[in-house]
Amino acid sequence: MLFSLTHSTRYVYETPVSYCLSEARLTPRSLPNQQVRETWISVDPAPAFLRHREDYFGNDVAVFGVFQQHDRFAATAKSIVDVLPEPVDGTPWESSLSWEETRELLAAAQDEECMKASEFIYDSPFVPTSPELAEYARKTFEPKRPLVDAVKELSQRIHEEFKYQAASTSIDMPLGEVLRQRQGVCQDFSHIMIGALRSLGLSARYVSGYIRSGAQFTGAQASHAWVSVFIPRGGWVSLDPTNDMIPSESHISVAWGRDYGDVAPVKGITLGGGRQSVEVEVYMQPLDSGTDP
Repeated sequence: MLFSLTHSTRYVYETPVSYCLSEARLTPRSLPNQQVRETWISVDPAPAFLRHREDYFGNDVAVFGVFQQHDRFAATAKSIVDVLPEPVDGTPWESSLSWEETRELLAAAQDEECMKASEFIYDSPFVPTSPELAEYARKTFEPKRPLVDAVKELSQRIHEEFKYQAASTSIDMPLGEVLRQRQGVCQDFSHIMIGALRSLGLSARYVSGYIRSGAQFTGAQASHAWVSVFIPRGGWVSLDPTNDMIPSESHISVAWGRDYGDVAPVKGITLGGGRQSVEVEVYMQPLDSGTDP
């Protein structure tokens, strides 16, 4: 499936900003199931510089600075991306490893892949582990149950037990409060699932991206989020708890990290500005795969 993708973030400031330094993670990743044909980022007002770097997790980061006075600011990213469905069978989905065996392999970290994945078992700024999250997970993670079966059910439970409610939470709301309220948005659902898995000693990372609009999908209004779980001797598998589905050709991956803080689409610092309002628009438009974009 070929998509045209546009992500626009606009800031309006109460008082003029003297300058700003910002970074954006808006460039889709190149993956076996995802080919980025074209991509570019524009900034208004025109930046004094715009350069790209790769962060610790391998995400593309556009770094730019606006050094002229301004009372509004916009960053727009456009991409053409060819996406194939992720396989839902075969390795690692057919792994029979229990979740306890997985936890032991991650703790031992005796091979390179487990060593790399083990950094995702620890607390992160927006996803602290807790006894409450471990208890929530244990209703699904029965003794000796295969990990792949358990994570599928955990994703399904979050989808069924949490209510999707736009603007019901903020990114700095404690995860324990989200667990008690049982409502939130895709970032909250992903944080809950990651926190539950890490509270059992399992490795999970946060994935940011987009999902196409449609009656069968939730979370297309802005950036979307889902979860990847590590399977030893297999690799990473992805699950979207907001939609209770395995990410497919309707998902575009942009960045991953420990939690939302590692992959925020646009963030930075300003001098001045006072209060600010933010508007985000995302368009993920299917294209005719047989047509040259």
